Amino acid sequence: MIDLHCHVLPGIDDGPRTIEESIVLARVAAANGIRTIVATPHASARYPNRPAAIRELVAQLNQRLRTDEIPIEVCAGAEIAMTHAPDIDASELVQMTLGGGPWLLLEPPFSPVVTGLDRAVATARGDGYRIVLAHPERCQAFRRDPSILRELVNDGALTSITAGSLAGRFGKEVRKFALRLADDGLVHNVASDAHDHLRRPPSILRELERAGMGPLAEWLTQAVPAAILAGEEIPTRPADAAPPHKRLRRWLRPAW
Repeated sequence: MIDLHCHVLPGIDDGPRTIEESIVLARVAAANGIRTIVATPHASARYPNRPAAIRELVAQLNQRLRTDEIPIEVCAGAEIAMTHAPDIDASELVQMTLGGGPWLLLEPPFSPVVTGLDRAVATARGDGYRIVLAHPERCQAFRRDPSILRELVNDGALTSITAGSLAGRFGKEVRKFALRLADDGLVHNVASDAHDHLRRPPSILRELERAGMGPLAEWLTQAVPAAILAGEEIPTRPADAAPPHKRLRRWLRPAW
């Protein structure tokens, strides 16, 4: 599997504090079937990380992974806060894409109101980027008005939900919304968004299977993220892999 969103780099944000903690996280990821991790440290006002520092830590971590014979390759990326994106110089933003391709991982705010997200996405697209939205299920504004997210997807954005959301780690409402997005074909990737090996671990497949999304696992964790990293066309979602809970929960969902 490819983990498209993971805070694996040491001492750079709220993920591992040391490279030893990064190695522990990577060992757990490998045991859970992950073979590629995209390091996506926060790029925000609180963590104004720059691409040169990210690349250096990626190189150091990959060297240590090879030395310790852990079968994982780490690629560079970033989780860019929507509110911080305008402050990043264009010469640096281009170096913060996922794996060096055309896609940026953009984090919407957690607030109940989102102002300017559509503008930010349109600006990025105008500059030649494509957008993956990080954990949209945890954005209050999207839960209040899912049509905002649907419009962004219709305009070409992809979504990457957090595996832990499917397991209820962020509460019942987030879990319910994540499943609703999956039901309606608005989930394109599931990543760990891991920050450590215990509280927010690098686990994906277990959560997918428990949520009844096992038939979509290959598409969500291999085909789509591979295309994102390679800058290739996103493969079509398998037509015969609808989540089995879809029919059971349809009556609970209000009309959009």
